[in-house]
Amino acid sequence: MATGAEAPESWYLALLGFAEHFRTSSPPKIRLCVHCLQAVFQFKPPQRVEARTHLQLGSVLYHHTKNSDLARSHLEKAWCISQQVPQFEDVKFEAASLLSELYCQQNLVDSAKPLLRKAIQISQQTPYWHCRLLFQLAQLHTLEKDLVSACDLLGVGAEYARVVGSEYTRALFLLSKGMLLLMERKLQEVHPLLTLCGQIVENWQGNPIQKESLRVFFLVLQVTHYLDAGQVKSVKPCLKQLQQCIQTISTLHDDEILPSNPADLFHWLPKEHMCVLVYLVTVMHSMQAGYLEKAQKYTDKALMQLEKLKMLDCSPILSSFQVILLEHIIMCRLVTGHKATALQEISQVCQLCQQSPRLFSNHAAQLHTLLGLYCISVNCMDNAEAQFTTALRLTTHQELWTFIVTNLASVYIREGNRHQELYSLLERINPDHNFPVRRFLRETLKMSNAEDLNRLTACSLVLLGHIFYVLGNHRESNNMVVPAMQLASKIPDMSVQLWSSALLKDLNKACGNTIDAHEAAQMHQNFSQQLLQDHIAACSLPEHNLISWTDGPPPVQIQAQNGPTTSLASLL
Repeated sequence: MATGAEAPESWYLALLGFAEHFRTSSPPKIRLCVHCLQAVFQFKPPQRVEARTHLQLGSVLYHHTKNSDLARSHLEKAWCISQQVPQFEDVKFEAASLLSELYCQQNLVDSAKPLLRKAIQISQQTPYWHCRLLFQLAQLHTLEKDLVSACDLLGVGAEYARVVGSEYTRALFLLSKGMLLLMERKLQEVHPLLTLCGQIVENWQGNPIQKESLRVFFLVLQVTHYLDAGQVKSVKPCLKQLQQCIQTISTLHDDEILPSNPADLFHWLPKEHMCVLVYLVTVMHSMQAGYLEKAQKYTDKALMQLEKLKMLDCSPILSSFQVILLEHIIMCRLVTGHKATALQEISQVCQLCQQSPRLFSNHAAQLHTLLGLYCISVNCMDNAEAQFTTALRLTTHQELWTFIVTNLASVYIREGNRHQELYSLLERINPDHNFPVRRFLRETLKMSNAEDLNRLTACSLVLLGHIFYVLGNHRESNNMVVPAMQLASKIPDMSVQLWSSALLKDLNKACGNTIDAHEAAQMHQNFSQQLLQDHIAACSLPEHNLISWTDGPPPVQIQAQNGPTTSLASLL
């Protein structure tokens, strides 16, 4: 028989052993695990055991059941009791972290914030938890779109990490801050911050995987910064470095040796997630540069990797990556004349957004914008207008707003009788009239050529060619249309090919080049047939009914309809 002093430890260890056995069974026996942990309270345990058991119960209920109210009750008790126990940091701060996570899940953000602030205030002697809680509160502010508060906290974290001698975690805080500054378009602050980050990353000597992951984070920010500015050519050296970096990481083995500094116990992203992210920024680059077949290749690789990861990992970031990849490839499909496939992929985005209200909230404007672009491609102008109007209502993002408004302007131009709406839109796009309007196209051509923006170059060339043709300057028109056609074939951009072939047919006819005119007419006929067949296929899909959706969450089920409802002739 155990002595009185040994008894509590014996029964406690026995119940804990049973609870862990049931938790790790296959399948897990969560109900029995909870019973074992609840039995601990029957023995009137000391405060340390009581607080830890409440934390364990809260954690099991939070992660393995839908009983969030009971989980919350246990975590609140763990947090309350653990504050009365000296040197009990792990239980105390884990309870605070998990409880604030649960509060956010229950939309009790106003309860989560003061809890995290209190935990941050009393954790300054515990570097790991102090940094982790700062990251957590910064993330909470970011989700609420309060980027200023989030940046302030990340700045506090960077300074704290420097003081406790963790250059690695200092870099993580600074890179996270740089990411938010890029989101806010505070470019004056981004440049010095990225320069400092680059120096810290290069000088830090530590775990090779951690060092390379910092480098990936840094290079991803640099690449997206360039792409945001449309600098597709200038970004190439950075993108190449990033691709080499991810190859290096994939050859390194995860080191099980823990860092000596507890403040270094952080990872930015798992290797597999970083790999998908690098594919994603490569797709962004290929699309902006007008290498659409390359964009397709990397999208396929990334989506295949994502499908494998999602079988084992339910991290929300994977769904975000998937949606962003699909958004890019949908635009590629519309450019290359594959509307039916684009529509099915729009439907996939809808399904992903149905599973996550937060994902839908972040991508609703983009989703309606894509539907608007699809509507233009199948000549459903009223629906296009409705989709763009919905998207405008849902976005506060300046670049997306401008993109939507310019596409809405193109709808008004194509309809031909919307002059008043068009002029008021143009006022909103350029209220100060401070652009040299007469030099628009030549400036566009100059900029797009300088940065290898192939689609922009092709569109500018064919439009200039059309203008010269209308003015009767056939030679200059030909000088524009021929390279436009070559570039459009390389992309490939079906609309520019259709437009260029029509112009070449008319140009050659006007110049008396009968054979060349016939060849151009044949090309035009081939492109027209491809577009018409794809148009019929797209409009016959049940997903085509999505063009009528302009309010609320994505429709769950899409009913089939009896075929195309739009004029095919007007497409040409």
